[in-house]
Amino acid sequence: MSSDGIFLGVDSGTQSVKVVALDLGRDRVIAKARQPHRLIGGLPPGHMEQHPQEWASAMQRAIRSVLSKVDRRRVRGIGVSGQQHGFVPLDATGEVIRPAKLWCDTSTVAECDILSSRLGGTAGAIRAVGNAILPGYTAPKILWLRRNEPGNYRRLRQVLLPHDYLNRFLTGSATMEAGDASGTALFDIRRRTWSAAAIRAIDPNLRDWLPALIDSHEAAGMLRPALARAWGLPTDVIVSAGGGDNMMGAIGTGNVRPGVVTASLGTSGTIYAYSGKPVVDRGGEIAAFCSSTGGWLPLLCTMNVTTVTGWACGLFGMDHAALERAVNSVPPGAGGLVMLPYLAGERTPNLPDSCGVIFGATQKNATRAHFVRAAMEGATFGLNYGLRRLAALGIRPREIRLTGGGARSSAWRGILADAFGVPVVAMKDDEAAALGSALQAAWCASRREGGHEDLGNLADRVVRVDAGSRRDPRKPARRLYREIQQLHDSLGRSLRPVFGSHRALLAGVPL
Repeated sequence: MSSDGIFLGVDSGTQSVKVVALDLGRDRVIAKARQPHRLIGGLPPGHMEQHPQEWASAMQRAIRSVLSKVDRRRVRGIGVSGQQHGFVPLDATGEVIRPAKLWCDTSTVAECDILSSRLGGTAGAIRAVGNAILPGYTAPKILWLRRNEPGNYRRLRQVLLPHDYLNRFLTGSATMEAGDASGTALFDIRRRTWSAAAIRAIDPNLRDWLPALIDSHEAAGMLRPALARAWGLPTDVIVSAGGGDNMMGAIGTGNVRPGVVTASLGTSGTIYAYSGKPVVDRGGEIAAFCSSTGGWLPLLCTMNVTTVTGWACGLFGMDHAALERAVNSVPPGAGGLVMLPYLAGERTPNLPDSCGVIFGATQKNATRAHFVRAAMEGATFGLNYGLRRLAALGIRPREIRLTGGGARSSAWRGILADAFGVPVVAMKDDEAAALGSALQAAWCASRREGGHEDLGNLADRVVRVDAGSRRDPRKPARRLYREIQQLHDSLGRSLRPVFGSHRALLAGVPL
């Protein structure tokens, strides 16, 4: 039975592919592996792309590494998590036409404006799909291809997301499920079906190029026999529906019932909560996504989190331990130094043309330690901007579960608790998206075998918080951070008119 089996969880992110092996007989992860892949260099500002074939190669290496540490005969299923919104264009033979444009690609501002106009503005877009049209989403990337690479667009016959591409590699079949589909801006999140209006705004033919929709508990297919033979696996290994990294991260943090809120501190930052009904933000700042569990997952996303602290470390030649010491050596507020951390533009608030800003520098606070604390606080204030919007929509957390690389920092956990005003706690296993993928695969296998295993019960068995990592908000810091948050928000609003004109300067002057 699947309850005694091993399930592999794959998380293909912007920087690497991670794989875990979950042993349900022991209710714990028994092996892990990670393989890096790369961004394509030398692209114009705002363009972020990767070769999908490199995801598949990295996934294979990571899976082989994990399988070398487990009893392969007990593997029953594989689940795949992927970075959301990426556009993988395939031709009629199933070959990749061009590199995938990623979630962090902000080159599609003009296409967003066109699509929004065709749908009747932001209000019309929200009526059609539940979300505003933002540069991160897939729909404007498809229109970008049509407008900028017409030859490639004429070859287009199938549109996949990153996790769908990997599922196709594993099974030979192309499918999509509601969680990841809801981040395309082509999917009506209320009705859980493709939006005819959004499709017509790009190309009526596009409907024929979208994959079949399956439910989150269904299998995308069986592992291809050739891969099963090559990896020494049984012939009946299922591949679950999978989903976007946030949807799988929700499962991997036990965020499958109302009342749990998750914050993921990775390259980007996300905060999300389970809901049994659609949560639509009429202002368009909070993403009205579906979950990969049959429910909904209102979500905020900022584009600049660990990239900001990583940049600061690189700037000053610090490792993570030195960063932690530096941040702890400076009191909350960084001596009045405030950073807008918009190094890659920003999504919440929607400022794709924005740039980073350092405000309040003086002779007293112009130090490495003040700078890196301001960077960490700036990334946190960006997240808190969206958390307050979630609260206005009825999502009020009692505790926030942390995952991702940033969650390992004790200093950062303290800043988050003080800024958010609620306790925060890290997870025992911080590969939440990979763990969630493995749990979904176990759920799918159980349902496929005629069982009625509840996903929440599965998560309760496996998902654990690290009680020793819990941080509670401190009142003095909380009061100070409320004031700085107002300044942070005001700076962002005040600079909006000049961000766009600054982008022209990025190209520089030829020498």
